[in-house]
Amino acid sequence: MKILFVIQGEGRGHLTQALSLRQKLAGEGHEIVGVLIGKSPARRIPDFFMEKIGVPVYPFESPNFLPTAKNKQVNLLKSIGYNVLRTHKYTTSIRYINRMIKETGADVVVNFYELLTGLTYLFCRPEAIMVCIAHQYLFLHPDFSFPKLDTVSLFLLKFFTRITAIGATKKLALSFRKMREAPGEKIVVVPPLLRKEVVGTTPCKGNYLHGYLLNSGFSEEVKDWHAAHPDVAMHFFWDKKGVAEITRIDDKLSFHQLDDVRFIHYMAGAKAYATTAGFESVCEAMYLDKPVLMVPTHIEQACNAYDASLSGAGTVADRFDLDALLHLSENHHSNPTFRHWVQQADWLILREFREDLLMEEVPSSLWHRLSMHWVYRVAKTFSI
Repeated sequence: MKILFVIQGEGRGHLTQALSLRQKLAGEGHEIVGVLIGKSPARRIPDFFMEKIGVPVYPFESPNFLPTAKNKQVNLLKSIGYNVLRTHKYTTSIRYINRMIKETGADVVVNFYELLTGLTYLFCRPEAIMVCIAHQYLFLHPDFSFPKLDTVSLFLLKFFTRITAIGATKKLALSFRKMREAPGEKIVVVPPLLRKEVVGTTPCKGNYLHGYLLNSGFSEEVKDWHAAHPDVAMHFFWDKKGVAEITRIDDKLSFHQLDDVRFIHYMAGAKAYATTAGFESVCEAMYLDKPVLMVPTHIEQACNAYDASLSGAGTVADRFDLDALLHLSENHHSNPTFRHWVQQADWLILREFREDLLMEEVPSSLWHRLSMHWVYRVAKTFSI
């Protein structure tokens, strides 16, 4: 089959998932005809992805969260206002996605949680089958446990997730652990999409801390902690624009631009890992037996972090409290079932791309039909 990827390009997680899925699908003889990446002007596509994906990459402008002035947490009101003002840009992107689906001759579109893909299927009705894949589709699973969140935020999170999946034949929900299928929501629960470079790595316990900062403003917290603990070695990764490949603060603290080989190298030899709670890197840390400190920057990551803590990944905090991470590294016990779950990924995921399964019709729940009808009526107020 000819398969087109459409990826939400925020952070690193969906990109590395796409690299992993491409490895698996190409091994089965499928052709990846191209990759569309939704991004904002504030983000850049990491060099490692461009070098490794091996097929044409087509960026387009997509809605994104904006950070606060200190470049840490998400500024929700600013994000909404910014994206509303750029609606005309996103309208153009929807037309572009639809055109690329036709021009590439794709039989299947794999959507990595990109909002505009769902809107493309709402307005343009492409003929290609769509399969959605991301951890976020677990938010629609009836058995998923949420942290304490206000009702409005939770409704908006689920609503956003449903929009990304309009027109999908099925949703592959990446999970830290095995869960039952949810046919009413077209959800199939599958293991994380870890690349062979991760699965084939042998970990060891080193003497340094490893980390990833989605928003570079958190680097000030890291530097402050380092000033009080100058003997602890640390290697943190970010995607900050306009800085060198490696920014060395001193002999013990370095900030690295995103690079998948170097990232996994430092992960494998670290004592522990600190992150802004993206799903993919937490899974990598769990597989390589590293305790994790998770500092969410928005509601989606808060759900990721809470779910990961239930599976024994580590602890959740509202700041980079590396004292807590050091303590965790001395008392951490790995989840013995996680590796076995990950090792089932190939057959559990690839079977969902069999042509006979892709053509199956899974009945929608009444709530799904009603909610999609409401989405359609609201969306019709915009001219695409």
